[in-house]
Amino acid sequence: MFALVALCARLAAQTPVPFPKPGEAPRSSTQKPADPRVAPPKPSATQAAQPGAPTEATLGVPIYPGAEFIVSYDAGRGQRYYLFGTNSPFAEIVGYYRTALKQRGELVYEEPPIHMFDVGRFREETMAFPPGVTVKEFQSQISQGYPNPKPGGQPARFPTVIQIVPPGSDK
Repeated sequence: MFALVALCARLAAQTPVPFPKPGEAPRSSTQKPADPRVAPPKPSATQAAQPGAPTEATLGVPIYPGAEFIVSYDAGRGQRYYLFGTNSPFAEIVGYYRTALKQRGELVYEEPPIHMFDVGRFREETMAFPPGVTVKEFQSQISQGYPNPKPGGQPARFPTVIQIVPPGSDK
């Protein structure tokens, strides 16, 4: 999940702050996520039509309905991480994952809000990153959102990004 730093370095200077870096201290939570009983949107035609997009079956974790696959990166040690963008509010996505994963997760940063869910056991000797789902709000007073890397892609910017590091065969 921390490898998003490399992606951010490649994007323009207006790119928002990446996911937390190793060694940064988490912050306590005062923000309340949306009611998890609220039904998420139905999958969009864009999600279904994306060639090469990973599925819930290949990732081993649920993908927020309507989230658009952005890109995947080699995380090292045989792992990949996957980025999905969505127009849905941060709190709604956190509520969805709390229900879908049956866990509270942890708000690790208040500004910009970043919420993390563990989805598997981290094995330092064989993994580069802990398996998990990380939700980050990219829209703020200083950022219009995460830039869509697809030329002419809609939306032009994603207010919220979901990063998934699959658990692999060792849940």
